[in-house]
Amino acid sequence: MSVRVRRVYDPAEPEDGARVLVDRLWPRGLAKDAARVDEWPKALTPSTELRRWYHAGEGSYEEFAERYEAELASDEASAALDGVRELAREGDVTLLTASKTPQQSHATVLARLLER
Repeated sequence: MSVRVRRVYDPAEPEDGARVLVDRLWPRGLAKDAARVDEWPKALTPSTELRRWYHAGEGSYEEFAERYEAELASDEASAALDGVRELAREGDVTLLTASKTPQQSHATVLARLLER
């Protein structure tokens, strides 16, 4: 099992496995067929309030990650996380985000949770 994080704007690669978009909104300027997204579980995305708080620079990445993990404890998010875990048991999974800094995004938090 391999879980990795990539920008959705990067070209798909054979080793991506299942491509899972983990952003709430569809990425700007990207055609759906070009993205090659297999799953789009919107329940895994951070709340609008948390995203705005983090992007406003009001807190650290570590605090964002803690708050986001707390949000993932909801029933809907937990079920969606279990679905992606099942994909990961079956093969490689690539979490896709439009973030310019994917290593400092919610996608990295998800990847860490999936690898536990």
